[in-house]
Amino acid sequence: MSGYQGPMRVLSGIQPSGGMHLGNYLGAIRKFVDLQNEYDCHFCVVDMHAITVWQDPVKLRAQTFHIAASYLAAGVDPKGAAIFHQSAVRAHAELAWIFNCVARLGWLDRMTQFKDKVGKDKERASVGLYTYPVLQAADILVYKATHVPVGEDQKQHLELSRDIAAKFNHDFKAEDFFPLPEPLIKGPGARIMSLRDGTVKMSKSDPSQNACVFLSDDKDTIARKIKKAKTDAEPLPDKVEGLADRPEVANLVGIYAALSGKSDTEVLSSFGGQGFGAFKPALADLVVEKIAPIGDELRRLEADPGFLQQVLTDGAERAAATADPIVKQVKEIVGFVA
Repeated sequence: MSGYQGPMRVLSGIQPSGGMHLGNYLGAIRKFVDLQNEYDCHFCVVDMHAITVWQDPVKLRAQTFHIAASYLAAGVDPKGAAIFHQSAVRAHAELAWIFNCVARLGWLDRMTQFKDKVGKDKERASVGLYTYPVLQAADILVYKATHVPVGEDQKQHLELSRDIAAKFNHDFKAEDFFPLPEPLIKGPGARIMSLRDGTVKMSKSDPSQNACVFLSDDKDTIARKIKKAKTDAEPLPDKVEGLADRPEVANLVGIYAALSGKSDTEVLSSFGGQGFGAFKPALADLVVEKIAPIGDELRRLEADPGFLQQVLTDGAERAAATADPIVKQVKEIVGFVA
């Protein structure tokens, strides 16, 4: 954070582009619940990022409510953390344009996620998808967020945010105006993999319905998916080293560890040497115990869109109260006429 002396603040968000799943919960949302007690937190639904690829407008609105409901169902308190949709706070877009004029083309050319997403179809990708990391930097810095909970695949984007903040501070001789945000990657369950292929992340877009446990799944569906999860013919190892080259097994052990609050070593001390006929039912029971109540609350909240709209509106007002004065200062620093 360099010499920045401002408040410790967290910003994070999830795209409204599909149903929330176990990976989202363990990798992000559960951490939001813990972070809200330690930091000034802003948790948004990043609908502006979502439209960098085509979204059905009706589904986009529904998914925005779904993400907000997922935050609440998991335990995020809207009286503590600001829960809002990105597009409702215009400061995000205003700062993103200024940052487009600070960031350099070469920086964006090096963004590996863009290359992975577009493959050989770069010419057909939207400009928004290309400049996505700049908007992400604006999302973070418009609140002068000092910490961002990210996965390993987002570290490069956070580095770009730090580069943009540093260049702005330097170019406009505004030393430490923006903090250099730090990543928060600690904790179990940071990367949950597919139940059908332990080498790829759990994803709402996976063609196999059995690859992903959704927060909205009922008890029977959760148990069935866990029991059908891909494994191998060998029993569980006694030590963590035995998980090497067994990605599906490592993933299931990691899920059990994350949900139970135990380490992989502790899980294997209980189940090492046993077959999956014993481990999978135990894991299924644990996932049902932890996730099914969230699903029940999620469904209750989604049945009350008026309440969710009010939560988002109140959160956006709180977020704007923080962001607008920062953007006003940025405009003054840049030289815009008030």
